[in-house]
Amino acid sequence: MSESKLVTIAIHTYEKAQILKTLLESEGIETQLHNVNQIQPVVSAGVRVRIKETDLPKALRIIEDNKWDQEEKDVPEEKPSHPSDYVLIPVDFSEYSMKICELGFNFAHRKGLNVVLFHVHFTPIGSAFFSIGDAAMFQVPVETNLSKELAKANRQMSKLKKELRERVAAGELPEVKFTSIIRNGTPEDVILSYSRRHPPVIIIMGTRGKSRKDSDLIGSVAAEVIDSSRVPVLVIPEEVPFNDLKKADRVAVATSFDQRDMVLFDSFMELLGSHINASIRLFNISTSTPEWNEVQLKAIQEYYKHYYPNIDISYNPLDPGDFSLALEKFIRMEDIDMIVVNTYRRNFFSQFFNPSMARRMLFHAGTPLLVMHGKRS
Repeated sequence: MSESKLVTIAIHTYEKAQILKTLLESEGIETQLHNVNQIQPVVSAGVRVRIKETDLPKALRIIEDNKWDQEEKDVPEEKPSHPSDYVLIPVDFSEYSMKICELGFNFAHRKGLNVVLFHVHFTPIGSAFFSIGDAAMFQVPVETNLSKELAKANRQMSKLKKELRERVAAGELPEVKFTSIIRNGTPEDVILSYSRRHPPVIIIMGTRGKSRKDSDLIGSVAAEVIDSSRVPVLVIPEEVPFNDLKKADRVAVATSFDQRDMVLFDSFMELLGSHINASIRLFNISTSTPEWNEVQLKAIQEYYKHYYPNIDISYNPLDPGDFSLALEKFIRMEDIDMIVVNTYRRNFFSQFFNPSMARRMLFHAGTPLLVMHGKRS
């Protein structure tokens, strides 16, 4: 292993460093141990665990998946008593993060849930270079960048939590138990990994607005999460004018006329029943056979009205032709406040070549999108 290509992934006592070395090498990652202070090793408080730069993403996933050396500070003080009684809110510390927190707190309060604020900071592989005037370049090791990014994330998280506590004290937000977690890695991968190990009731997260170019949205973290999550995901665009789901007066529910949609409609009502004062508009996600679409929509409407007689449920067939244009027109004409769509887990190739309907809606509609998930048969 070339010395110039090594990075430090952790610093531990000799005993813990040996355990981590064994874990990484069992996964095929070549590992070396180095004293923190080579000149005065007695002064050193620990041992560096070093690996190749190219192995860093894999090593971080292994450490995350094995909950390696999880310190008390990483365990939520108000840790959920079981893995399904909290709302997961990914935050990036933008001004827009507060809007997501407002929606999440209001939802959690009505459902009697805790909140976990989740931030993922990403440090690119490799070393950073800096120059002073025309002087030579100076190399900053990856571990230094990681340390700086973590310190910055901790400061930003502390600031956000302070603002939230102040707003709760002022009565601007409901009182909800909340805690925070900070991780390093690729945001979508870390969010999905954590939510699979500790399934929340729902993930509430933001996305960039519809004014952005489609090319900018292809790499959207939200799009990756809704495609692969195993729990409901509520995606909130920047343009949303309200901070409480109770203000969503008109909710559009998509159907592909699949029997699984009926099961997931019940799950949707159970999830948001206490939040819904709205009228529900059923619409089709296929625009190829408008006459048959209307017949099927009417049948589904009657089915839902039978089981939910106190809710205003109607249907609106989309115009034939381009789905994206038809959806935009439907949202505008019916003044839709939120869209609900079901998605079913597919294998990698179908995701790559045929993006899900939920992802298409995310790209084309500046409207909150609730994605319910069911197993693909």
